[in-house]
Amino acid sequence: MSRTITSSTLTRPRDNRMIAGVCAGLARRFGLSAGVVRILFVLSCLLPGPQFIAYLVLWALMPNE
Repeated sequence: MSRTITSSTLTRPRDNRMIAGVCAGLARRFGLSAGVVRILFVLSCLLPGPQFIAYLVLWALMPNE
């Protein structure tokens, strides 16, 4: 299975935001649905790890579109 990368840069879109646009930006970058990335993020928060901290760091570092 081959995945196509739809965008060469990692930016937060202005049009498809729920909270900060991090999941939408990651979805656009890797050619996935934003809803799928959001569900995966929420499910990953049930596991131990720094997921929420990673989200905050990406929110601070990812530029707006």
